[in-house]
Amino acid sequence: MPTGTTKTVLVVEDDAAIRRGVCDALKFSGYRVLDAADGKAGLALATTSQVDLILLDILMPHMTGLEVLSALRQARRAVPVIFLTAKGLEEDRIKGLRLGADDYVVKPFSAAELLARVEAVLRRSAERPKPLTSITLDGTNIDFERREVLRADGSSVTLPETEANLLAYLAENRSRAIDRDELLLRVWGLDPKGVQTRTVDMTVARLREHLGDDPDSPRIILTVRGKGYMLGADAANSATTTSNGTPTNTAAGSTS
Repeated sequence: MPTGTTKTVLVVEDDAAIRRGVCDALKFSGYRVLDAADGKAGLALATTSQVDLILLDILMPHMTGLEVLSALRQARRAVPVIFLTAKGLEEDRIKGLRLGADDYVVKPFSAAELLARVEAVLRRSAERPKPLTSITLDGTNIDFERREVLRADGSSVTLPETEANLLAYLAENRSRAIDRDELLLRVWGLDPKGVQTRTVDMTVARLREHLGDDPDSPRIILTVRGKGYMLGADAANSATTTSNGTPTNTAAGSTS
């Protein structure tokens, strides 16, 4: 049973009987429920409604569950997702998890098992860092909602969407180095398996230029040999972030 503020769960499932049963079980347990009968309608609800968790079928008309999840992650919607699937193939489960799913349930499943997984994922998601709305790095302020960089000298520039999303992901995970495969998956929504590309490196180079970060001796975005990229210790330690309107001072761990 949810405690405190009532949680909203979106159920996206094309089988009417399964959808009705899942919705009834959630409502009986105290959740607010939204539902959609296909992937396209589900994505529209997910991007326009305030939901706390999505239960998402994989094989559906118009858009598959995997396509819906990829679109959500590209839009940086961090809402947790549990896949509902009749497919027992390991590769489908792995692909969903790589795209950013939090869990999966294989049909047929009991209401008790589903509710237990919903509660567990909601508990874990409550511990996640909230998406940033702005951050100040080494005297440079970045407004993620406007994608605007305001430099210390008063000049400003608008970041392209991908560069803004990349910087936001690095800032939200500033205590660790993030490898290129994770960035391709979480920022671009691409499965990195078997992919040979310099997309991440080229985007980092353009982002450094927009931030006024010296590429020969960067202070804001560091290259960590053999690992990937992370915010520099000086930038992260002095970062002032705003999440949901609340300013917070933060510190990062060592780069070693």
